[in-house]
Amino acid sequence: MASISKELPLEVGADEAWEVIRDFGAGPSRMAPGFVADTRVEADSRVVTFADGSVARERFVSLDDEARRIVYAVVGDTLRPAHDNASMQVVAEGEGRCRLIWIHDVLPDDLAEPIGAAMVQGMDVIKRTLEARPMSG
Repeated sequence: MASISKELPLEVGADEAWEVIRDFGAGPSRMAPGFVADTRVEADSRVVTFADGSVARERFVSLDDEARRIVYAVVGDTLRPAHDNASMQVVAEGEGRCRLIWIHDVLPDDLAEPIGAAMVQGMDVIKRTLEARPMSG
């Protein structure tokens, strides 16, 4: 199984970033507008449509507000993974700064490259979007 791990420093407070990341139903559209074209909830899953036309059905697994970590499993997607479990975690790094850690564990291994590339593209948009948000308070 391939494990793809990406980290992104953000110039935004951890609580503010987490408020968006933890939103299972609308989080993808809120954090990556333009990269994500649409997100809709169906029972315990969300259907994420990307700007390139690809679609992923992602099942909610867990949410830990204390650790600022959300876990979901991709149960259907254009790439057709045999297994794809993912987590996003926000780690505080001082006043007005945090780090986003995004991990995908995927089978077959040859999906690691396209998924990793998509994660990098998505993280570029996430950084721009979250850092442009007005500071809460």
